[in-house]
Amino acid sequence: MEFGIGYFPTYDGVGPGEIARLVEQRGHDSLFFAEHTHIPAARTSPYPGGGSIPRKYTATYDLFVALTAAALATSRLRVGSGICLVIERDPIITAKEVASIDHLSGGRFEFGVGAGWNREEMANHGTDPRTRMRLLHESVEAMKAIWTQDEASYEGEFVSFDRIWCWPKPQQQPHPPVLVGGNGPTVFDRVLSFGDGWFPNYADNVLARIPELRSRADRSLTVDLMGIPADPNAIQAAIDAGVRRVAHWLPSAPLAGVEPALDRWERAIAEVTGEA
Repeated sequence: MEFGIGYFPTYDGVGPGEIARLVEQRGHDSLFFAEHTHIPAARTSPYPGGGSIPRKYTATYDLFVALTAAALATSRLRVGSGICLVIERDPIITAKEVASIDHLSGGRFEFGVGAGWNREEMANHGTDPRTRMRLLHESVEAMKAIWTQDEASYEGEFVSFDRIWCWPKPQQQPHPPVLVGGNGPTVFDRVLSFGDGWFPNYADNVLARIPELRSRADRSLTVDLMGIPADPNAIQAAIDAGVRRVAHWLPSAPLAGVEPALDRWERAIAEVTGEA
């Protein structure tokens, strides 16, 4: 079992480089940053967590700027997107950013991808929420072509380009792991179609769904959980279900708010592993 951290890298919390150094120094395997370019002031999309949307959603640094800072501040830690809202991004630019961070980090990047939940946010980027899953599929396929072909081209309903050159290529071959986020009823279709693993948010029914994914897969797929509580029982259940990695959200706060939460997470891990 690997143990990681999730974090919204806000401008008024511990900086991305500092949090990455802290997490690496304390022995964790990975660090994932959330992404929201903005939050529309007027929206009808309900916040999945219930109630008012936390302020941190409106205050994050750009995902790939933050990931670059984290990668360059560390030497061992795997850094990743948890998740990258691919449907709000140009796939050629995103492919360049992913490859650049993977190359600069020595092959330590994990590419969590998804379509998100905030329909008004999508619409502000010109994305029709009704077709966002098809756009996600095409965008990831197009990026894979860029990463793996010297002269790449792609022709789809939403993404099209003819014969491009784009370097650097990722250091990881054939590309960084594509971890497909989402908890919806059709998420396995996307994992099986273009993912290297499933990267859901922790929920009551997640572990019970893993056997279905395994039974449908024709290749080895990882399962990582984002947002697991600092609860030894939850961690042990994930281990028993064959989960590869669990990641726990830390608060977006100054160090005085981050360190106690990190301590609680590490105590929960130690209770399961027996390692202080």
